[in-house]
Amino acid sequence: MNKRKIGTQKEETAAAYLRECGLTILEMNFRSRMGEIDIVASDADYTVFVEVKYRKTASAGVPEEAVGISKARTISKTADYYRVLKKLPPDAKIRFDVVAIEGSTIRWHKNAFPYCG
Repeated sequence: MNKRKIGTQKEETAAAYLRECGLTILEMNFRSRMGEIDIVASDADYTVFVEVKYRKTASAGVPEEAVGISKARTISKTADYYRVLKKLPPDAKIRFDVVAIEGSTIRWHKNAFPYCG
């Protein structure tokens, strides 16, 4: 199975997990020229931008470590575009989460990083 197919499968797994936890999935794979956001969801009064990271094992490091400052900046800028496109008010509550999948273990990190604009 190629990496893109595995990535799509893990993003679907993460979306199902977030649904089970009460979030509403608004979009999958939102793309702009600035970047991509794996999942956009709604959690109560928050719009949540979710990055999904997968590792088969921890031998290459835990998945969470793959979301550094550069990735956070890209997601933040893409989230800005999403907010403008969807006409969200400037004071709308947003959050950046990471869903890490390692083997069959899922870890959900709410507020994984701050806005990096």
